[in-house]
Amino acid sequence: MKTVAIIQARMGSTRLPGKVMRLVNGRPLIELLLLRLSQATEVDEIILAIPVGSIDDDLASFVTDMGYKCFRGSELDVLDRYIKAGRGSFADIGVRITGDCPLIDPGLVDKCIRMFKESKNLDYMSNCVPPSYPDGLDVEVFAFKALERANIETVSKFDREHVTPYLRDSGKFSTGVISHTKDLSYMRWTVDEMSDFEVVSNVFEALAPDVHFSWLDVLKLQATSPELFFGNQDTIRNEGSAMGKGQKLYKRAKNVIPGGNMLLSKRPEMYLPDQWPSYYSKAKGCSVWDLDGVEYIDMSIMGIGTNILGYGNDDVDEAVRETVNNGNMSTLNCPEEVFLAEKLVELHPWADMVRFARSGGEANAIAIRIARAATGKEKVAICGYHGWHDWYLSANLQSEQNLNGHLLSGLSTAGVPASLAGTVLPFNYNDFSGLEQLVSEHDIGVIKMEVIRNMGPEDNFLHKVRKLASERNIVLIFDECTSGFRETFGGIHKKYGVEPDIAMFGKALGNGYAITAILGRRDVMSCAQNTFISSTFWTERIGPSAALKTLEIMEKTNSWNTITETGLDISRRWQIMAEKYELSIDNFGIPALTGFSFQGPRALEYKTLLTQEMLGKGYLASNSVYVSVAHTPSVVDGYFEALDPVFELIKSCDDGRDVNSLLKGPICHSGFKRLN
Repeated sequence: MKTVAIIQARMGSTRLPGKVMRLVNGRPLIELLLLRLSQATEVDEIILAIPVGSIDDDLASFVTDMGYKCFRGSELDVLDRYIKAGRGSFADIGVRITGDCPLIDPGLVDKCIRMFKESKNLDYMSNCVPPSYPDGLDVEVFAFKALERANIETVSKFDREHVTPYLRDSGKFSTGVISHTKDLSYMRWTVDEMSDFEVVSNVFEALAPDVHFSWLDVLKLQATSPELFFGNQDTIRNEGSAMGKGQKLYKRAKNVIPGGNMLLSKRPEMYLPDQWPSYYSKAKGCSVWDLDGVEYIDMSIMGIGTNILGYGNDDVDEAVRETVNNGNMSTLNCPEEVFLAEKLVELHPWADMVRFARSGGEANAIAIRIARAATGKEKVAICGYHGWHDWYLSANLQSEQNLNGHLLSGLSTAGVPASLAGTVLPFNYNDFSGLEQLVSEHDIGVIKMEVIRNMGPEDNFLHKVRKLASERNIVLIFDECTSGFRETFGGIHKKYGVEPDIAMFGKALGNGYAITAILGRRDVMSCAQNTFISSTFWTERIGPSAALKTLEIMEKTNSWNTITETGLDISRRWQIMAEKYELSIDNFGIPALTGFSFQGPRALEYKTLLTQEMLGKGYLASNSVYVSVAHTPSVVDGYFEALDPVFELIKSCDDGRDVNSLLKGPICHSGFKRLN
């Protein structure tokens, strides 16, 4: 009976790339693992099962140079890789070892093999299911003919990626387990993440120069020097087997990117912590595919409202490809910016001049700079959400609650100069008397506001603001980065017949390509020449080219009418469904940016449960939908068909069922929170 230990190893780990070749005391982890495993007397041969592909060539060469046999096979179908590796070595008994366990103990390996042999009727035995030894000492022993049978019978992606689940879980094989007398499964000695690598490095360095210490020596070290093991204590055992590639990559991202990503609204914690797919491989129409190739229908924020025409619009993308072919950057300027400026002025006859940027935060900062230059005054009255720059966050310097009613609560002023306190003063939408009081008590030079977000103007509010600004020589800015092109062909202010001095557009303007516009009256915009506003990548060509084609398609299709009608239908059906299940909800937002919130103390739990259940049905969904023309009636019908039983489930929680017992992870965040 030939016993072959098969080590699966690769360089393309999602959470910690290249981990098996990372050096500890000058030696790669895979070398340390092989040196230790080679001391197992019950193992007749050790073979490495490594994926094909150039990324793993150096790994394969290294272990081959050490004198070990190496089989190259499928990266994703690891079961097939094991089968072919074992066949090539004529294995009767297989031993599964993973390349991320450099502290593997040869004595434990021998113990598992001997007990497997003595239990002659077993097909599978391990010391890790259920776990009782520290994570990183996992040994699985199996009859190779049983694995051959599993390879024939299972088509499960999970089974084929993790090799042995079918042997354990199908009920078709006899299994056994070796347990330690004390449960030590909370200890983590494996290497999946950088924190794990640091702990394992601490162990080898503390016990150097010996590399053949036993697992009991490591156990003693943890007892006497626990600080060496603090780094990964919060990591859950075997969580990687239940995580998709996107979730793994997000954990990796948080080690190198503060907050994990660039945009609060795209953080997984805002939707479904520990379960949200996090990253996409491609997007088209209103479909998004994650890194595992799973397709989801996007019934949530559609790129934060950037894609009114749907993801990957063929005509817009073709215009961009032509731009790329002709060159995106040059010493000279792109002519498209002139054509785009003329088009935006044509759509807004009150405006005369335009400046361009590439993000909403930039556009807001530019508009404030120009307006302050025009008035010679620094104080700004604001209503709404206007980005992340110092000028805006300074509103929270006097009170951290100042911006709480303006989309995001809890925004920190860390890093914002204290000298800016008192320069930005918030007022509430539809509270004209509050604005009048601000203007009377402070030397306000600029009023900056969203035309509409969650509610419409009452009692001629916008007209009163316009009149006040004109009477006091205040520059009025409408921030339409979010609302633009969703109810009219241009700014939503056109719907209400109120003209600002400056307006900004973003998000939908380029259908997913970065472009924002600041347009305004000549006497105000010309003041941009009295200050310094300039940036290299505001001159690239892709943004204006995409915007011109996007506007052309919008104009031909009346896209704003389509998305408004769809949004009204979605809002109406949410309300009908809530009434059906006697749930209290509040609707908010303009039709094309529609949303609802559950009323009551468990609103966040219900929102999390909705997202969790809809994700399982193939939808990226929360409590808001940023509508695109790709949200056709059939797509919306399918969404509500999937949503109905979720509302029924939430109703059962409203009637007393414990909602937390249904949640598979933490509750979603409600706003800004620091992520560790």
